[in-house]
Amino acid sequence: MCASTNGLNKQPYRKEKGEKERMKKLPERIRIKDIARLANVSVGTIDRVIHGRSGVSEESKKRVEEILEQLDYQPNMYASALASNKSYTFACLLPKHLEGEYWTAVEKGIHEATRTYSDFHVSVDIHYYDPYDYVDFSTAAAQIVQEKPDGVMVAPTAAEHTQPLTEALTALNIPFIYIDSYLKEVPPLAFYGQHSNQSGYFAARMAMLLAGNEEKELVIFRKIHDGIVGSNQQENREIGFRKYMEEHHPYCTIREMNLHADLGNEKDMEMLDEFFEQHPHIGNGITFNSKVYIIGEYLQARHKTAFNLIGYDLLERNVACLKNGSVSFLIAQKPELQGFNSIKTLCDHLIFKKEVTCINYMPIDLLTAETIEYYREH
Repeated sequence: MCASTNGLNKQPYRKEKGEKERMKKLPERIRIKDIARLANVSVGTIDRVIHGRSGVSEESKKRVEEILEQLDYQPNMYASALASNKSYTFACLLPKHLEGEYWTAVEKGIHEATRTYSDFHVSVDIHYYDPYDYVDFSTAAAQIVQEKPDGVMVAPTAAEHTQPLTEALTALNIPFIYIDSYLKEVPPLAFYGQHSNQSGYFAARMAMLLAGNEEKELVIFRKIHDGIVGSNQQENREIGFRKYMEEHHPYCTIREMNLHADLGNEKDMEMLDEFFEQHPHIGNGITFNSKVYIIGEYLQARHKTAFNLIGYDLLERNVACLKNGSVSFLIAQKPELQGFNSIKTLCDHLIFKKEVTCINYMPIDLLTAETIEYYREH
């Protein structure tokens, strides 16, 4: 319904007589009813103009928009979102994992964000894929596209297998966020994770400091399945690691020890026994995934106390190895905060219409047995 304009000067509002005096009388915090009084229209008309709804004459709309521009009025998007009563469903695509592993902390952050924004009817559906199976990723991705959620958070796999998902979401105008690793081929709304190359570069520097900078040999431990590492982040960390070694220690030999992702602890122990029998003088190693405890628990069981080991992430078993000395350093990256901020960013973009920062690198935190408890308290 159009608002009445009886008695109004049809010239643009800025030319009305006494305009400056009326503006001076406005309260410091401008309310919708103040704008309605200036424009001589109803509060409902102001609300329709602000939110782009129909039912307003062109004349009234023009007058209101001129006033809004003069006042530099910014609507209270929080109140508007509450009043709209619209619901939002977000989909998350994460690697399959066991309780207590790295992605458990990411999920904890996701659920915390969902509770925080529950007043805005936000819900999250979490889908999973086998990180060593590209077909499984594609199947889960296709299901998400079919459901057409309002926004998506995804831990990407290899670029060629992630792109069909992101291209489909782009075509549907569904915003998506990357977590853990960034794919430059299809830029997201936002990314949360470490600068993986820089993290690996830093890890190499720490490894050589532990070794006294004179070490001629070290080992990279991996978990693989059919040649697949299972994480872009791990591959990029290794690239950064090798870059530092080439620049600063080109004559240090880098060995590779590949543990099979689908084999159990007993087989891991056998393979590690065989490796150390073949390379008895290696005293330094690193793994770029979150399961450094596999190596740490082996070192403890075999009483190899002279081996320096660096790993990633604050899994309880990793922390236990750090405390007992079988892991020298852990590098942390705040997975709960990544999960929380990913959902928060979708809310900021879709509900509150805020501008968001695209690249959000997490800190590269180096932790020791002496500092771990103080870090976890905060």
